[in-house]
Amino acid sequence: MKEYIEQAEAALLHTYNRYQIVLDRGEGVYLYDMNGKKYLDFVAGIAVFALGYHYPGYDEALKGQIDKLIHTSNYYYNSPAIEAAKKVKKISGMDRVFFTNSGAEAVEGAIKAARKYAWLKDGGHDHEIIAMNHSFHGRTMGALAVTGNPKYREPFEPLIGSVKYAELNDFDSVLNCVTDKTCAVILEPVQGEGGLRPAGQEFLQKLRALCDERDILLIFDEIQCGMGRTGYMFAWQRYGIKPNIMTSAKALGCGVPVGAFMMTERVAQNSLTSGDHGTTYGGNPLAAAAVDKVLEIYERDHIVDHVCQVAPYLEKRLQELTDKYDCITERRGVGLMQGLVFDHPVGETITRALEKGLLLINAGPDIIRFVPSLIITEKDIDEMIAILDTCIEG
Repeated sequence: MKEYIEQAEAALLHTYNRYQIVLDRGEGVYLYDMNGKKYLDFVAGIAVFALGYHYPGYDEALKGQIDKLIHTSNYYYNSPAIEAAKKVKKISGMDRVFFTNSGAEAVEGAIKAARKYAWLKDGGHDHEIIAMNHSFHGRTMGALAVTGNPKYREPFEPLIGSVKYAELNDFDSVLNCVTDKTCAVILEPVQGEGGLRPAGQEFLQKLRALCDERDILLIFDEIQCGMGRTGYMFAWQRYGIKPNIMTSAKALGCGVPVGAFMMTERVAQNSLTSGDHGTTYGGNPLAAAAVDKVLEIYERDHIVDHVCQVAPYLEKRLQELTDKYDCITERRGVGLMQGLVFDHPVGETITRALEKGLLLINAGPDIIRFVPSLIITEKDIDEMIAILDTCIEG
């Protein structure tokens, strides 16, 4: 592995401080490195592998599509994209779907749709977007512009302009940002990278009412918190607050790079049209076949119901650690999207867990994030807690 890591450092652009292992294969909720060491995976590719590795039927669907057709471009229709779009509409409650290659691209499309919607109303080019502090929406220039963390934005400014930042769950801070130029408000119903912070019910209700009153588009970024992770297919369904535009990715393809942005029919009829937006690879037959199969499995095997059954147990076991150690100041999160907040940086704890066969990631310097596959069992949770317990220095 050391030789491979040295080769990687000589060839790849160093934009990641990677852990010093080379992963080779996966099975269920476990990963194995090149030396055959086994790791319990509570990262799931950063909330991507909702079905774990080699879930029955998933690989076969992809292999079957590879044998038929991988790519055609969007000059032509393909049946997997049509079938996937129908399923996405059904689970999301939205009316129109645009498939992308990633979550960041989905956010870019959502921003463009909102800007075009506003431009069609008044012909202006000075429209504003309100985003949330501590949010994370991606690394592309538009997605960075609405990411509420200066650390990510500052090296790349100027980004797209006219973005203001409010505080999640502080409605007055949103009101202070609103002007007659505001065209959209974008937020994660549960912030992921920003610290596993859920939006409040009252906050979202007031936000929805404000947007309705002023014809402002409400955009929900469900890239990490969607696809069943909170115990609902999408987190907004937990609150009953429907957005005008929504983004999805990560678990949408369970490993195949695919994302989507969706919108209501009213927004679709008054925003992007032919020539406004496009993608070479987005919605290609292979990616769409993955989405189609993932959503078929979710429904057939009651994946979201399983999350509702197992998530309370994860919360209970994490709370036991919180109560045990003074250095853990808080447990927060929803469903299988949990975090432990420490009073010190968690990097060493995560490294010790890695050495003992447990994969974890952080969400900021002092929070350990838990975003495992949605198929985990209580036994898997017990194994994770047992390892982590030995890695925490009280």
